Amino acid sequence: MPRVFVSIGSNVDREENIRGAVESLTRRFGPLNLSTVYETKSVGFEGEDFFNLVVGFDSSESIEAIRTELHRIEDMHGRKREGVSRFSARTLDLDLILYGDVVDPAANLPHPDILRYAFVLGPLAELAPNLAHPVKGVPYHTLWQQTFADGGGLRRQSFRF
Repeated sequence: MPRVFVSIGSNVDREENIRGAVESLTRRFGPLNLSTVYETKSVGFEGEDFFNLVVGFDSSESIEAIRTELHRIEDMHGRKREGVSRFSARTLDLDLILYGDVVDPAANLPHPDILRYAFVLGPLAELAPNLAHPVKGVPYHTLWQQTFADGGGLRRQSFRF
């Protein structure tokens, strides 16, 4: 059964939307491993700061079934998709970043944001430090140290679920 990792972000009603996403994911997929919640500046636009974390769980469901559920949960939390730039405020953003060791560029797996943004790589490295990136073959904690030795602008939050 593949280990699945999902990146969660919100900069609109952050606490409510993050809690709601974790509750919905737990109801649907069972127990989750959760990273620390981090606060980060918005990227690509002027806006409120984001709360971000990564969750991990085991699932035998297909990539498409998981993505469909992620979109359903986003929609439940008021996510708007029409005419919205990739870089804009989000009630909730759920991205499938890893599905086992699947490498499928058409499916965005592994998700390119893992290597691009501290708010994805940092929480992932916290949850799965010794797991190797399926393309790079390098453990996530090593990628974190090599890419964001300065901490990447992540600010730990004392967030209670």
